[in-house]
Amino acid sequence: MSNNIRCNCRRCTIRGLMGPAIIITIGVLFLLSEMRGGDYDFWRMSPVILIVVGLISLASALAPMDGHLASNAAAVVAPTSPGSGPNSTPQNPVAGQGQ
Repeated sequence: MSNNIRCNCRRCTIRGLMGPAIIITIGVLFLLSEMRGGDYDFWRMSPVILIVVGLISLASALAPMDGHLASNAAAVVAPTSPGSGPNSTPQNPVAGQGQ
């Protein structure tokens, strides 16, 4: 089992439909090619795949990101040391350089 948290926002949901939509589009193009002979040749109709990719990308870009989980959302925050608050001066992590 994976410990990855999956994002359920609309943008990620639509983006997840990209693979299945491409597979279905290729299948429909092959089906039309077989049923109609030369009318719907697969290689002549292959730009339809680019149109499907473009439509899904556009829908994904226009979808809201309400509830989006960032990739670092599950990262553990390290405890801060004393004196590293917002008003303290930054410390050089490499001793001897820049001092």
